[in-house]
This record gives sequence, structure tokens and C-alpha cells, in this order.
Amino acid sequence: MITQNLIIYKLNSLYQILQELHLDLNFKIIFVDSDNYLNDKLKTLSNYLIVSNKKYLENKNQLILDTIPINILKFIEKINIEFLKLQFNIQSDLMINGYKIDLNSREVLKNKIKLKLTEKEINTIIYLSRSNKSVGINELQLKVWDYQSDLETHTVETHIYRLKKKFLNFFNDKKFIVSDKNGYKIIR
Repeated sequence: MITQNLIIYKLNSLYQILQELHLDLNFKIIFVDSDNYLNDKLKTLSNYLIVSNKKYLENKNQLILDTIPINILKFIEKINIEFLKLQFNIQSDLMINGYKIDLNSREVLKNKIKLKLTEKEINTIIYLSRSNKSVGINELQLKVWDYQSDLETHTVETHIYRLKKKFLNFFNDKKFIVSDKNGYKIIR
């Protein structure tokens, strides 16, 4: 699971309170007290929520505390809801090589052409696109199909073949997924 990062911006007392509760929270708490440090921190984080008492630039991932005091349990619930919203939005759309992939509806869209895919096909595309190297059959069996690597099966090859064929038939793209001696990859 991706780590959720709660950035407390210039609210030291809130940071201290949350630090006392940190063992019961499902997110990492980070205190930031300067714009420069915040900008640097945001470059390294992908899943974050900024809590502050005023709007920070045009960042969508923030929760403004404009009414204090606030019930701590309601506040933590609000944070968790915001993280759920962020996660849903992150998971909704993914861009890979000019294709918009809607993970919730499992559809691929390019040039107004829409292709419906299976969950395994979507998971294969995501796994291949996030890898910086070719991915072998055994790794795909383990990570996407949850098969043990010692099983004799052609499931992966068959699915990849069918997936490549769909991209060729729908989008006339024979290079979306490429294969080499080490396995399969999506070149980004």
C-alpha cells in the first residue's frame, strides 16, 4: 500500500497533538514551516494532503482548517475521507503513451476510441508501465496472477498475446507492449 503523508503546514500545535496520536493513525505526519521546504517536500511525495489554516497556492491536495477548535476525532475522520478522495482520483485515470486508462471503468481511450479491458489486462498494463525493465513471465505470474513461479502455464503469454492483439485491432498499435529476451515491457 502507498504511504499516505499528512503535511502539517505552519501549525506546530496541531503537529504536536497528532504526533502523540501517531501510533493510532494510518498516515505519516510531516511538519513543514517554510514555503521552500514545502515545495521541496512536494517534489518527493506522491500521496499527500496538506493541512493548513490558509490556502496554499493552487494545490488541490489540501485541507483548510478555518474553524478552530475542532473535535480531534472528527478532524481525523475528515483527513481519512480526504485521503480516500485523493486515492480514488489517483486511481481513476492513468496516462500511458498517449492512452487514457480509466482504472475504475477499466477502459482505455485514445482518439475517441474506447476499449474495454478485463481487470487482469488493466493490472498487467499498470505493472508493466511501472517497471523500468522488461518483466519476465514468472514475475507477472507472481505479481499479477498470484501464481507460484514453478507452475507450468501459458496464461501470461496468452493474455499478453490477446492484449497486444486488442491494441493492434482497436488502435492500430503493435508497439504498446513489446517483448524481448527478458520478457515484456511498455516503453514510456
